[in-house]
Amino acid sequence: MPDPTAMETALSTEVSSIERLKAIMEVLRSDTGCPWDREQSLETLKPFLVEEAYEVIDAIDSGDPKALEEELGDLLLQVVFQSQICREEGRFTFDDVAERISEKLVRRHPHVFGDVDVADADEVLRNWEEIKKSEKGGEQLRSVLHGIPRHLPALFRAQQVQARAARQGFDWDHVDHAFAKVDEELRELHDAIATKDEAHVKEELGDILFAVVNVSRFLEHSAEEALTTTIHKFMRRFQEIEERVVADGKSLTDCTLEELDTIWEDVKKAE
Repeated sequence: MPDPTAMETALSTEVSSIERLKAIMEVLRSDTGCPWDREQSLETLKPFLVEEAYEVIDAIDSGDPKALEEELGDLLLQVVFQSQICREEGRFTFDDVAERISEKLVRRHPHVFGDVDVADADEVLRNWEEIKKSEKGGEQLRSVLHGIPRHLPALFRAQQVQARAARQGFDWDHVDHAFAKVDEELRELHDAIATKDEAHVKEELGDILFAVVNVSRFLEHSAEEALTTTIHKFMRRFQEIEERVVADGKSLTDCTLEELDTIWEDVKKAE
């Protein structure tokens, strides 16, 4: 049976929204709660956490505040859900999670909550890394790259790696050097293809992508968002091609590449 207090709080509109949400989750996980919620674990919730994060991004892109409000709630539910599981296992509670991040934010913003002066956002980030080191009792981190999640989308992860390395001075002086690296990697890919060594080709393809991400970082654009925008643009134009071909009573396979390319150029002009 759920705690009577939890059930009362879950049904109340007189308590704070977060206390009500925590109580609802506790009731759902109780013996007489929801069978599906009771079956979940930290492992089974992992894909939902990723999905909800991306749905928040979609809501931001839509410009619909109601959609964003709903999706942020769904994402918050994942935090509350996992915190409830950990509470049941005696690890920590949602309040512990909130307190820990509050302490971290105050500690890592001494230029706001203390008397440290900073010149710009770059100095804030450098201070942040130094404070992280001090939190380990002076122990050196294994690497400044340590802690970048390995499950991040590859383009996003590449940009995070490059940004951290750049804050340590490992960076080009000018974007032209980053462009030159792209040209260099393209030549190396051509050479690799000539060898017919598939492992080498794969390596050089990765090097090109990494170099292009570096250009994106230099230009202060997200490589992940830039590629996502291009994917959406391609899909929009390709679907328009499909519609035009079908309207002519044909299918794509009935058309030559030259015919499809002509339609593609018309679609581009129409945009």
